[in-house]
Amino acid sequence: MLKTAVSIVKKFQKAGYEAYFAGGSVRDMLMGKEPQDYDIATSAKPEEIEGLMEKTYPIGKQFGVILVEENGHHFEIATFRSDSSSSDGRRPDAVLFTNAKEDALRRDFTINGLFYDPIEKKVHDFVGGQQDIEKGIVRFIGDPHERVKEDHLRLLRGVRFKNNFGFEYDAQTKKAFQELANLIDNVSKERIHDEMAKMLLHPHRAHSLREMDKFGMLERILPEVTACKGVEQPRQYHKEGDVFTHILKALHDMPENFVSEELVWAVLLHDIGKPKTFVEKVDRIHFNGHALLSAEMAKKVCRRLKFSNEKTTKIAWLIENHMIIGFIPEMRRAHQANLFWNLWFEDLMKLHYCDEHGSVPSDLSLYRKVMKIYEDFKNEKLLEDHFKPKLSGNDLMKEFKLKPGPKIKELLQAEREAQIEGLIKDGNDARKFIEGYLSSNG
Repeated sequence: MLKTAVSIVKKFQKAGYEAYFAGGSVRDMLMGKEPQDYDIATSAKPEEIEGLMEKTYPIGKQFGVILVEENGHHFEIATFRSDSSSSDGRRPDAVLFTNAKEDALRRDFTINGLFYDPIEKKVHDFVGGQQDIEKGIVRFIGDPHERVKEDHLRLLRGVRFKNNFGFEYDAQTKKAFQELANLIDNVSKERIHDEMAKMLLHPHRAHSLREMDKFGMLERILPEVTACKGVEQPRQYHKEGDVFTHILKALHDMPENFVSEELVWAVLLHDIGKPKTFVEKVDRIHFNGHALLSAEMAKKVCRRLKFSNEKTTKIAWLIENHMIIGFIPEMRRAHQANLFWNLWFEDLMKLHYCDEHGSVPSDLSLYRKVMKIYEDFKNEKLLEDHFKPKLSGNDLMKEFKLKPGPKIKELLQAEREAQIEGLIKDGNDARKFIEGYLSSNG
């Protein structure tokens, strides 16, 4: 990808235009990170970009942005521009094509306002971004209040950059966040979802959430989570503190090989039903039914933030079933298998692992016990597709003179469960079992 990006810059420069890498890719390179993509800024106008490149898509042509496909990679190539004020808190009311310096001055943070010429191997810094990277500072370019009012999503972006990079805020930038946090209400739920995904998939996710809470943003986006603050838990199992603290600790301690968007949201929302199910009895605090309520509340959160139906269903299933883990060792083998067959079972165990890590003291003995049972099932090949009943549906209809219908499905399920329980070893055992089942259940 880098090689292709360099060749594009070279192509524009040979044609007489200025062209540089821009924004986050330059920041990442200066921080010793591998850029995920390479945005290119140029003096060429949108029509000139389209004339130079073969495969182009006018995704934001009115704002000077053209998407280019080259060698199987995609690049956003933008004309240098300056923006007028924004009346909707997202898009500029007007765009004026200009030069590199003016383009840098209209960007959000100094660390994102850098250009790099890969041909000359030279950084063009009009905003002090290199110095702020070296000092570890997140600073708005120009007036912080104006930058936020231009695009309210910058509130979340600033929190993400500060915590993902382990930086600090410039004093005026921090002040703008404190004073303008309410503007997050005006950001579309789709954009909030996308920005929070970038936060939550990063190891510093808990730090970002705490920062959002301090500024008052979290309560506006996820009031169900901030409602967990101050909700006590039984001290013998949760010395870490209230439910909010437990959730953040569970997120903080997530192993990186566990992380997926659905799982991290399941961890974040798994206990949001506790405030409404809190009951203090003589023995201890109880939260009866909190898993089911948390799942129902999580569905509403997911719909509000415009999750896909598939992701919403998975997140809710994980949350609804996260308390069932404690019953697995005592279940019949057939019931264990029904859980183990579920495509999301391993993620359910990851949620349990994080839940335990969010507690003090942490006890992973149940996790290890259930995973041992699960591994035994896999070793016995009980979870493989080819593990089938000894008598098929056709066998049942032929040998017991039955007609197609729900009864066949019922018998096949009963037969498979009996196999898992060790009651059926071969075809003869299966016939005896079916005979007994039919005489008992009709």
